[in-house]
Amino acid sequence: MNSIALRTMNDIRFFLLAFWLGAATLFSFVVAPSLFSVLRQFQLANANEIAGTIVTRILSIVNVSGFLLSLVLIGLTLIIAGNGGRSYLVQLALFLVMAIATSVGHWLIAARMRAIRAALELPIDQIAATDSRRIMFANLHRYSVTALGIAMLAALVSIVLIRVRSTW
Repeated sequence: MNSIALRTMNDIRFFLLAFWLGAATLFSFVVAPSLFSVLRQFQLANANEIAGTIVTRILSIVNVSGFLLSLVLIGLTLIIAGNGGRSYLVQLALFLVMAIATSVGHWLIAARMRAIRAALELPIDQIAATDSRRIMFANLHRYSVTALGIAMLAALVSIVLIRVRSTW
């Protein structure tokens, strides 16, 4: 692959990752906390339920897009991997981590959280904090945050590797 095509492929990979990482960061640090904060200010009995429903919908988009993006990035990296060694193997591993983290976050963790919420007779806010379903939900929430954080970290490291590699 000639240097212009290689640079173009690296630029495409860089911008796709940066776009997804920006969306995931905005969701994690602005959208989700703001939704909960604003709705709680209205002192609704089910403020967390409403915010959680909206956050779940947006998180679904972030996770599925991260999963699909990671598959595209794996494909693009395999196309250009013949041009250089270990850096591409590390990038492939990071994209695989991103794919696993976002897919587990969406199809396992979030699916289980939705099932718990659907099975509750009351909104999650009105279930006792000591109820085993609410405890499980809180644990799954932590796992979800961790999974997305791992995917975001893999994306960030990949961005750095792509930029550093393209300046060689």
